[in-house]
Amino acid sequence: MVLLAAIAYVLLSPVSAAHADETEPPAPTESSSPAPAAEPPPDGQPYIRVALKDAETDAPVTGVTLTVFDKADDAEIGASVTDAEGVMIVPIPGNGVYRVVLDEDTLPDGIELSSQTSNEIEITARFEVNPGLFPIGVQDVVTTPFAERLSGSLVSGVKFGLLVALAALGLSLIFGTTGLTNFAHGELITFGAMVTYAVNVGIGLPVVLSGIVAVLVSALFGWAQDRGLWRPLRKRGTGLIAMMIVSIGLGLLLRNLYQYLIGSSRKSLSQYVSQGRHDFGIVKLADKEIAIIVIATVTIVVTCVVLMKTRLGKSMRAVSDNPALAASSGMQVDRVISAVWILGTALTGLAGVLLAVNSQINFLMGFKLLLLVFAAVTLGGLGTIWGALFGSMVIGIMVEVGPLFGVPSSIKEVGALVVLILVLLIRPQGILGRRERIG
Repeated sequence: MVLLAAIAYVLLSPVSAAHADETEPPAPTESSSPAPAAEPPPDGQPYIRVALKDAETDAPVTGVTLTVFDKADDAEIGASVTDAEGVMIVPIPGNGVYRVVLDEDTLPDGIELSSQTSNEIEITARFEVNPGLFPIGVQDVVTTPFAERLSGSLVSGVKFGLLVALAALGLSLIFGTTGLTNFAHGELITFGAMVTYAVNVGIGLPVVLSGIVAVLVSALFGWAQDRGLWRPLRKRGTGLIAMMIVSIGLGLLLRNLYQYLIGSSRKSLSQYVSQGRHDFGIVKLADKEIAIIVIATVTIVVTCVVLMKTRLGKSMRAVSDNPALAASSGMQVDRVISAVWILGTALTGLAGVLLAVNSQINFLMGFKLLLLVFAAVTLGGLGTIWGALFGSMVIGIMVEVGPLFGVPSSIKEVGALVVLILVLLIRPQGILGRRERIG
């Protein structure tokens, strides 16, 4: 069996292509009908460039078909055949994550894939050179110790749990004060990420300032949402079930509006896209991951202190416990609810900002996270702040640690949802929820 090694480059500028053309071409391989030379697309058109070479002879492998798919929706972008230099080029619509799949039936006679390797790679395309390794023919695999993988997954679970906790905290505040189950809450996460992207890439502000602007705009959006939609519905005596259905419609509207504004491809911020990791013994963390954990932790601690110690926090808890009694005692309930919407959407927008820094931006990012946010709030106990935090950490750790124990990465959220079902079968009010009589 002859082994193949392939190096994949995402070349997104004519300058990069020019540098590639200046090098001496390798000696042509024996081929009866080599494919035409791969030509880069017109100036400004991003593209993926893949080169295939024999690992033993370093000779180019020609006539092999490779197909590029958009990972977001698994749509086929295009296919090409390696030329006499073993190179293929496929234009792509823009930034995003792409899969490059090799058709094994088109490999030349006498050349096969190793049984231990895959016939596809994943490439994150950005407007810069992105080298990657096509894992074909790799025999010597260095295995990472289980303890190191477990510690890394636990840290990733804590980080993911903190992001979920920010959004769950906002959802729990709104539900606890108004009783509304807001199915448009996921779109508030996406809103924070989109504003960060618009300010960072569109205006050119640094990511830190863009994140601050996004949190402030999210808070303003929460106030406007309550003032223009939810308060009039409350004044009309609209029931919670009807308001929940309105939130579903609002979520659909915002989701389609986001897709119209930024498209279906993934977007990246102009900073902190790819960073090296620092070795802290059994865990490795990039600077942005450390920042995400610190910012989320500090924000959650400050929010809890505000809710427990300040007059605003006491007012929120009073309205949450008994709105009618709070109003009869002279408390301005509508103002308290507006403050809850402002604080809740600001926290949720911050979750979107940190998700944008941690990964890429997509119009479905909040919608995909919504189920886990609901699971975290329900698992911890509906309407309880501490329950939302506890449930978020359980969900985050289960999602990230699950693949180590056999849960496929593509459905790793299932493990957390199974835990949710088991807990609710034993304790329906959630882990930290209060038992209440209904009816």
